[in-house]
Amino acid sequence: MTRLCAETARRAYVMAVGDDSEPHDRDAQVSIVLTSDRAVQALNRTFRGHDQATNVLSFPVAQAPAAAAEGCPPPPRLLGDVVIAFGTTAAEAAAAGKDLGDHLRHLIVHGILHVLGYDHQTEGDAAAMERLEATILACFGVSDPYASAAEHPA
Repeated sequence: MTRLCAETARRAYVMAVGDDSEPHDRDAQVSIVLTSDRAVQALNRTFRGHDQATNVLSFPVAQAPAAAAEGCPPPPRLLGDVVIAFGTTAAEAAAAGKDLGDHLRHLIVHGILHVLGYDHQTEGDAAAMERLEATILACFGVSDPYASAAEHPA
């Protein structure tokens, strides 16, 4: 599970920042937390005002770039936290007849894009985010989660 999370987060980040970024911009850190539905519900209530479980929450870090010592590479960019309700994720995958690992990858990609500033508040933003998610997931052999259903992570 750890490897799946790390590989997915790394690929999502690299593909989202693009090949034209500076090499040190590709070095980033994010925490991915797989936790209980109850813990995610508490976070959702506290930080979003929604007293219900959800599949994924993202908490971007607003951080000024850290200065590196002379002659040293800059420290990694801190992106934030992606928190996934594992029970909800497993139940959603089972209900949709999806592989749990594929659904987990989707939620990780979705969360990473959120910590990078992507959003789905407008139809145009949602379409762009969904296209990028589908492109990243295709690298893992995961079919487009939006192709046949109105699925959209929180």
